[in-house]
Amino acid sequence: MAHRAGFVSIIGKPNAGKSTLMNALVGEKMSIITPKAQTTRHRILGIVNDEDYQIVFSDTPGIIKPHYALHESMMHQVDGSIVDADLILLVTDIYEEYDEGDVLKKLEGSQAPLAVLVNKVDQSDEETVKAKIEYWQEKLNPKAVFAICALKDYNVLAVMNFVIEHLPEHPAYYEKDALTDRNDRFFASEMIRAQVFKQYKKEIPYSTEVIITAFVEGEKLHRISAEIIVERDSQKNIIIGKNGEMLKIVGTYARRDMEEFFQKKVFLEMFVKVIPDWRSKKNYLKQFGYE
Repeated sequence: MAHRAGFVSIIGKPNAGKSTLMNALVGEKMSIITPKAQTTRHRILGIVNDEDYQIVFSDTPGIIKPHYALHESMMHQVDGSIVDADLILLVTDIYEEYDEGDVLKKLEGSQAPLAVLVNKVDQSDEETVKAKIEYWQEKLNPKAVFAICALKDYNVLAVMNFVIEHLPEHPAYYEKDALTDRNDRFFASEMIRAQVFKQYKKEIPYSTEVIITAFVEGEKLHRISAEIIVERDSQKNIIIGKNGEMLKIVGTYARRDMEEFFQKKVFLEMFVKVIPDWRSKKNYLKQFGYE
């Protein structure tokens, strides 16, 4: 059998469950998962390798109308993933109100085969699920529509089999032991950012960026230094909390996640820095890895 390989882009609106699906398909915690929308800011590749195939999944930011230069960068990453795609998985959820106009606009002109995944079906009834499937079949005439629950792994295997079946014949794009295109620094910053999303409310997580300033790998211990960037002094005070309590909580949970991920002890130190309006400043966005 000829070797198959391809790029599979997971797209959809914020909070549809794209990152949960990516992690379920790849079998690794590649993407931040929180109940808050717009958690994913970067296009993250998760690579599944087999003797006969290589699947390069792209988890992408949720499709939104941009309000900041940061949002524009996020939407460029979605556009790029659609252009590159050999196959597109459109993740929508059972609560979706048939207002996916922004998403459908992004798909215009794409020649890649498409599957629609109706997620979170465990929270619904058979009739609603059936109506949603019929709607998508009529609306987009995709190659397939799947009713799934990514969180509980329901029907994820069927999606995986569909993907393998529709991969083009091609040599592997990456080394066969590669899991992702991202380095350990990136995952360390994402683990801190995940805790910021979990521990703080309102606009705080959205105004925050995490930069790893030092990453020293040891045989038994990794030493990691990070800066949490915010836009205002008031946000800095909230991040740190009374007597530094909140920052300590973030650090404790992030360090535990890192130790599990890296399978090493981690010494983590964090500082909070104010850069006014960084989300709208192209020079800072470039510095922080947004192209």
